[in-house]
Amino acid sequence: MAQRRHRHAARRAERAAGVQGAADERFAVTPARFAARRAALMAQMPPGAVAVLTTAPEVRRNADSEYLYRHDSHFYYLTGFTEPEAAVVLVAAHGDAPARSILFCRQKNIDREIWEGYRHGPQAARAEFGFDEAYAIEALDEQMSKLLCDVPALYYPLARAAGCGHDSAGSTLDARVAGWLSAVRAKARSGVTAPAGTIDLLPLLDEMRLRKDEGEQATMLRAAQISAQAHIRAMRAARPGMHEYELEAELLYEFRRNGAQAPAYNSIVAAGANACTLHYSANNAQTRDGDLVLIDAGCELDGYASDITRTFPVNGRFSAPQKRLYELVLAAQAAALQAMQPGLPYAGAHEAAVRVLAQGMLELGLLQGSLDEIIAEKRYTQFYMHGTGHWLGMDVHDVGQYRDVTQTDKPSRLLEPGMVVTVEPGIYVRPADGVPEEYWNIGIRIEDDVLITAEGHTILSADAPKSVAEIEELMQQP
Repeated sequence: MAQRRHRHAARRAERAAGVQGAADERFAVTPARFAARRAALMAQMPPGAVAVLTTAPEVRRNADSEYLYRHDSHFYYLTGFTEPEAAVVLVAAHGDAPARSILFCRQKNIDREIWEGYRHGPQAARAEFGFDEAYAIEALDEQMSKLLCDVPALYYPLARAAGCGHDSAGSTLDARVAGWLSAVRAKARSGVTAPAGTIDLLPLLDEMRLRKDEGEQATMLRAAQISAQAHIRAMRAARPGMHEYELEAELLYEFRRNGAQAPAYNSIVAAGANACTLHYSANNAQTRDGDLVLIDAGCELDGYASDITRTFPVNGRFSAPQKRLYELVLAAQAAALQAMQPGLPYAGAHEAAVRVLAQGMLELGLLQGSLDEIIAEKRYTQFYMHGTGHWLGMDVHDVGQYRDVTQTDKPSRLLEPGMVVTVEPGIYVRPADGVPEEYWNIGIRIEDDVLITAEGHTILSADAPKSVAEIEELMQQP
């Protein structure tokens, strides 16, 4: 047994070292990567069209304190720029006029840098991030009223907050666009025309972000490995009587000590009956001997999220009822993973998981009737009420359509290499008439991060133990 543990640990170390090397060397963040994305976006726009995108605003927490700043994902995808109060403008090539990428950002301000840290300023940002031009953010309105003259279309995120930090009342980007267009239309007597239409920019970016390149894949694998180690740390630390927040602290420590910048979302650490609340967030209850603990937690590394869920007994041993439900969920996940293949519909994983779960609910006495009736009438939703996964990337619930909107009946879209999906079946048994009492207040979810490849799929989060034997062995180690 000790030799087997050593082999597993050695393989994990090799994978972690290999991926870390890839992320640090081959897939270093360079201006060329972001410039290529900007070029790919402009290639989808009509000649001469203009696109504008602003980053996320800073949000006040209280008094003179803001929440820890996090850039807008779309903005970072195109720029690599992480400072607040910034905008990017792209002008597609037209005739002899080349394509242009323009950054607007905060000016250098040594006094503010003493308090808040380094600012690139337009000149340094232009050179470091590979833009053709750069201006102070205060010049955005003036420049846009010029850039929008005689262009065929304007692309921007419709109905979205402005994000440039000028209006504390929370003006929308739509309002600013209206001002720009009014300024252009005011020049009509001199023969200047305004864009004939405004088009939502986000669908184009959503589709680009849905398929991860090799660099993104390497970063996401490393993020998943860090998160897997955090789950292992929590399992090893768990003891009856601990509070949920103590286990959360173990996760956060492992995230940060391995270089992750933050949790990708608010960690769920739910003991006992709390695990039957899907988005439980209090994390303040005390664990009891015999409880299962459901932990749904992942780190964010260099702008990319991981998302892993594991469920384990706080005392290190599954009871017989817990084990029966756990192995049912694990079997449902195995069935869903078989559907994670290029060319198969995204919805197939959910359908496979539901069928296994519904059959198990029948066999364990949670439901009565026929399997087909339970599925057709969705009676399984008493115990399994969410989908089996979602896209994963820069956002935890990442962007991209789940259905093929190009077809009239909008069928489930087909999986493609480069897509990353979570696979997360679960079962949540609340007390109810007709439900065997031995299963009451048991909540179980098992979630992995899965990369679709040309050959099938790769489980990015495979380092996190999930079989009953693996979990119990790990938790019995000194």
